[in-house]
Amino acid sequence: MLNFLSIFGKLIRGMQFKYPELLWGLFLLVIPIIIHLFQLRKFKKTPFTNVKLLQEVISESRKSSSIKKWLLLLSRLGILAALILAFAQPFFANKTALVAKETVIYIDNSFSMQAPTENETVLTSSIQELLKTSPKNEKISLFTNNKVFKNVAIKEIQNELLSLEHSTSQLPLDAILLKARTLFSDNSNSPSIKNTILISDFQENNNSIVLDSLQKNNTNFIVKRPSSITNISIDSLFLKEVKDENINIVANLTSSTAIKSTPVSLYNKDKLIAKTAAVFNNNKKASLTFTIPKNETIDGKLHIIDNGLKYDNNLYFNLDIEPKIKVLAIGKNNSFLKRIYTKDKFSFKTYSLKNLNYSLLQKQNTIILNELPAIPNSLATALHSFTKEGGTLIIIPDVMIDANSYKTLTTPYNNTSLQKNINKEQKIANITFSHPLYTNVFEKKVTNFQNPITKTNYTINTNAPVVLSYQNNAAFLIGSKGFYLFSASLSTENSNFKNSPLIVPTFYSMATQSLKLPQLYTQLGTNTTTDLNISLGRDQILTVKKGEYQFIPRQESHANKVSLSFFDNPTQDGIYQVNNKEKTIQNMSFNYTRSESNLNYVPIENLNAKSVGTSIENLFTEMQKDNSINALWKWFIILALLFVFLEIIFQKFLK
Repeated sequence: MLNFLSIFGKLIRGMQFKYPELLWGLFLLVIPIIIHLFQLRKFKKTPFTNVKLLQEVISESRKSSSIKKWLLLLSRLGILAALILAFAQPFFANKTALVAKETVIYIDNSFSMQAPTENETVLTSSIQELLKTSPKNEKISLFTNNKVFKNVAIKEIQNELLSLEHSTSQLPLDAILLKARTLFSDNSNSPSIKNTILISDFQENNNSIVLDSLQKNNTNFIVKRPSSITNISIDSLFLKEVKDENINIVANLTSSTAIKSTPVSLYNKDKLIAKTAAVFNNNKKASLTFTIPKNETIDGKLHIIDNGLKYDNNLYFNLDIEPKIKVLAIGKNNSFLKRIYTKDKFSFKTYSLKNLNYSLLQKQNTIILNELPAIPNSLATALHSFTKEGGTLIIIPDVMIDANSYKTLTTPYNNTSLQKNINKEQKIANITFSHPLYTNVFEKKVTNFQNPITKTNYTINTNAPVVLSYQNNAAFLIGSKGFYLFSASLSTENSNFKNSPLIVPTFYSMATQSLKLPQLYTQLGTNTTTDLNISLGRDQILTVKKGEYQFIPRQESHANKVSLSFFDNPTQDGIYQVNNKEKTIQNMSFNYTRSESNLNYVPIENLNAKSVGTSIENLFTEMQKDNSINALWKWFIILALLFVFLEIIFQKFLK
């Protein structure tokens, strides 16, 4: 009995009411109690000759009538109480069932989700499971790597999800959680439970999976992975010149599993021009070479057949006759520059200041002032105009200079000027390896190279970055983005820098960066700038096109070139045509990055969240259990009817 009362007490304490204000109606139970206790009746005495026999009958009748009245009272109280409780709508629910909830779902549509399952890709099967098992009418927010659907029902975006394409970018975990947080409401007056669901394969390159306690309590991981992890990718391509009239195209491939070889085809547009086999070593890597004529124009594509990811089975590239970079040197003996700026890549010209034709300046890509004692104002004005149009200016001062004329030229560039002349031998000891001038020049930091020296130099006052410096950290070469200044003469009498290994990459990079020619191919999603060696009219605009897809890139027109910038567009790999109206000026190739080709995943046991599973259906089932409400009002209606039935029995059978 005590156990029953204990269980009954817990049930009563756990019961909640939708309309608790109706419970005030229980005070109405006092009315039938008053009626039963205070029945106002007047009794009339009737004389009777002999009542001895009836006294026992009257006594028993009074006892029976009293029991009947109490039973009727209890039944009527039960009817009223059950009806009042029924209208108050009692129910049982979890503590969080009545709290407002928000759900944000992330679907990873990166290329790694392109891995095949039984009959479809991991992404397709995940979307179909989500559409089948998620609440159809519940408002949620959903986002992918490149799309956002805020405050919608799943059924409203069904078509968009079924046609969802793979994205070139893969968001890291911290960016996913930050983006999910922005999609939740920020109404502090009505706090809600915020649930985040991440559906992904959780690749190892998607950052380490570390969550703080707050994120862990509200984040659910759904791990979707292929049944078999096999993939072959064409990773990279580069050119390797040979001595004859041919050129070698070298391709690198990677396999996620140990295989012997795979066929690789080389196309020029749609024409197959070569086919060979890539043989893999024990490290699951392969390298192969195609030999083609040196001056042949090719819109190339390397292709493999692979049952894994599809996005990395093609690699597009372009081989074209590159325009020569125009370099003009003004000043003293320029023999060392002629050896650097060779005829195969550069159009190099040299003039003395006296014989200089100023009309040539705007047609150049790079201008070098080589040890001029003084700089005329007219030349300074022309050079200012030249650099504003995107040209690169390199200044090598003489041993003795007219400081004022140099200051007139250099001041507009990062407030730069040559100051004091230091007549002291110094070693050039420091290289700024992170400077854009030395990008891809050094494989590692060099510390044991032979330090070149200068006998005299000028101090430099500037806000420009330092490229090379002396042992005392004083600048030897400063500049970036079209302006470079040496602090000392490079004549053999003053310096041996011309004999240093640094001179070739330094001057070569300064000139090649003045005209950024299209590369063999460009990776999508990277901020890339390409220069075309053309001049456009005032209202002319270049467009980029592939088939029916066309867009206008960000472009900047100069006197002798047009700079194109790519980042958000294009979004698909392939060979694109750069057009001026209907005329194709240049072909450019874009390829997806290969960061997702290596199918390595974070072990499931290392994933740490509120829940980690592989089934979307199971997660939503558990979430529905947390939200479930057991209504009890029907049982109280039945209880009221039971009391009505009992009252009828009491009225009929009790006398």
